[in-house]
Amino acid sequence: LPPVDAVVISHNHYDHLDAPTLRRLPPDTPVFVPAGLGNWFRRRRFTRVTELDWWEGAELHPRGGAEGASVQGGGRRRGGVRFDFVPAHHWSKRTLTDTCRSLWGGWVLTDPDGQRVYFAGDTGYGHWFSRIGRRYPGIDLALLPIGAYDPRWWLSDVHCDPEEAVQAAQDLGARRMAPMHWGTFVLSAEPVLEPLIRVRAAWDKAGLPREDLWDLPVGASRILE
Repeated sequence: LPPVDAVVISHNHYDHLDAPTLRRLPPDTPVFVPAGLGNWFRRRRFTRVTELDWWEGAELHPRGGAEGASVQGGGRRRGGVRFDFVPAHHWSKRTLTDTCRSLWGGWVLTDPDGQRVYFAGDTGYGHWFSRIGRRYPGIDLALLPIGAYDPRWWLSDVHCDPEEAVQAAQDLGARRMAPMHWGTFVLSAEPVLEPLIRVRAAWDKAGLPREDLWDLPVGASRILE
């Protein structure tokens, strides 16, 4: 990878917060984390840690510093890249004694030219997508989870299935969707490639332009213009 400008963390589950991976980053890498996780990073000698609650945001400026958390989200603006922490329906746990002791959520990133990306993290489906879309209009790309959903009686509260992810993209008002959270770890009962097959079918059924579904192969890149 080229030099990493910043890292966002959705929650502290081991498949989303990997200490050996983070140790490969320079300690002055700006990291944006949910409330309750700041000390975890500071203990690992990260020096630019911004810890946010839901609906709080901060700006990352070219010099690499983050300026104060605030609740002034939504409007497109010039300046630094804006990082806003937004709700998700999930949970957190890293040890036997810290269940839900830190927050979880997604991120809305808005660059100085107004382009906007939403990273959902781990989440079930619900009303929060519409609310995020209203508060942060004009999302250019939504990164939405499509895997680890079967059986539904167990996982529906915390993981979207592919059809729910497509509906979430529409609720958000997003122009494009990039499926994520599939084909990496075997965490649930569905076949490994089923999420991709189902999300393509759901996208087509919804009548959405095929070029706006960014179902990238592993290792591929695409520039958001």
